Amino acid sequence: MRRDARVIEGTFSTSAITPAETRKVIRNTYSLLAITLLFSAVTAGISMAIQPPMFTGLICSLVAMALIWFVLPRTANSAAGLGVVFGITGLLGFGLGPVLSHYLAVPGGSAIVMNAFATTGLTFLGLSAYVLTTKKDFSFMGGFLMAGMIAVIVLALLAMIASWGFGMDMSVVSLAISGAVVLLMCGLILFETSNIVNGGETNYLMATVGLYLSIYNLFSALLHIFGATSSEE
Repeated sequence: MRRDARVIEGTFSTSAITPAETRKVIRNTYSLLAITLLFSAVTAGISMAIQPPMFTGLICSLVAMALIWFVLPRTANSAAGLGVVFGITGLLGFGLGPVLSHYLAVPGGSAIVMNAFATTGLTFLGLSAYVLTTKKDFSFMGGFLMAGMIAVIVLALLAMIASWGFGMDMSVVSLAISGAVVLLMCGLILFETSNIVNGGETNYLMATVGLYLSIYNLFSALLHIFGATSSEE
């Protein structure tokens, strides 16, 4: 995710960003975020109706990540970037459909999904409101969050190899990874919101995608946690 202070006309230091420009970025970011979340809900509903195979989520995630890494940075300052944002969020929503169908099919599945949805919403609103109100700078968390994400990715890959390659039961490790993801996504929400509020990110398309990914991953991790704890009862 880009963390510089670029605008359409070029690059300048964050000190050149006026309060009015910051308010505009915040307004545009949260407006687009709300729309993309609704769009993702629609594509997830379409996916649930079509019932594609479970590996659809992996394919959609890979394509979305390719758009984030290679396409969005080149189009974020143009009208085409808006289409890329909807492509990313639509793909991720569609890929979430089979996962939601899986949880809804198990006993108490509706409660699992609703609990994950409500917890995600309340967490995001609470953390965002805190930063927007206090304007506290959380930029110091950047290095820690990056190291944490790398560690989680490596651990997840090792757990996947152990599970698929050696048939080991990695359910406890998987649950611990989901817990770590929840903490990291909460930290990222604080970091990204602070970045917007304090002028570190002036492109609302990039800001929207950053917050969307944090919400998406937070919801997915909570879904796994609630699903695992529910099955143990």
